[in-house]
Amino acid sequence: MEKPHRVLIVDDHTLLRAGLSALLAQDPDIEIVGEAADGRDAVRRVGEVKPHLVLMDLTMPGMNGIEAVTEIKRRYPEVRVLVMTLHKTEDFIHASLRAGADGYILKDATHDELRVAIRSVLHGKTYLSMDVSGKVVSGYLGGGKSASGSSVFDTLTHREREILKLVAEGKPNKGIAEFLSLSVKTVEKHRSNLMSKLDVHNAAGLTAFAIEKGLLVR
Repeated sequence: MEKPHRVLIVDDHTLLRAGLSALLAQDPDIEIVGEAADGRDAVRRVGEVKPHLVLMDLTMPGMNGIEAVTEIKRRYPEVRVLVMTLHKTEDFIHASLRAGADGYILKDATHDELRVAIRSVLHGKTYLSMDVSGKVVSGYLGGGKSASGSSVFDTLTHREREILKLVAEGKPNKGIAEFLSLSVKTVEKHRSNLMSKLDVHNAAGLTAFAIEKGLLVR
């Protein structure tokens, strides 16, 4: 008998993690080996529990899911990652795939679809839920900016996205500097660069952009 596939669940909602864990535990081919509530913890836990598959949310405090996928794939390229999220926009889909995600499924999927997605990804295939695959195909056929990677959001660096999210969460420059182990001047420079790139002039503008891109759920 083959050993069960080891799965790590990453989501900042405790009840969702518990429900997903209970649901997947019904499958004898799956073993839940751990949980994580944010991207940084996810990267650390992958190193500890050595999962075959990571179920990854995108919108989380601190390091978000896309950044976590990038780091996990850099450190542990053999680990498969299936994004599981509420976000249907092309920006998130393409950013996730560029980060190295092996699949993208929406949280309103059925249990059967989730099982199919998990098995597809574990067997080396790329899985996209129907709504998502339609957006990807239409984006490429239409030559949209999301498909070409030329949207403003795509030009932001990893650090700029981190700071954008923290600004949107209401953290002051000093708090951001302490959280990211940076100097206040460095944070101020990143904020200035963000405002220039996004053509906004205050924290409210940055927050509105972050909410639009799903970095902050309100």
